[in-house]
Amino acid sequence: MTQQPQLPEPEKVKQTVTQMREVCRQFDSLNFALDELIAQIEADIRKSPLTAYRLGKIQPVSQATESER
Repeated sequence: MTQQPQLPEPEKVKQTVTQMREVCRQFDSLNFALDELIAQIEADIRKSPLTAYRLGKIQPVSQATESER
């Protein structure tokens, strides 16, 4: 006959659950920090003159000097 697996002690289960909840909380905190960092980087990219140039929002320097003549 096969042996039935033994259930862990309730105190051990409680400790494991507490540890896993703490790990989940830490991951949530890290995810929030990463989301903020990504938002900051995206804002910096949107403010970049190179991005504005690539999107055609500003005139290239050569065209600006020719139109001023």
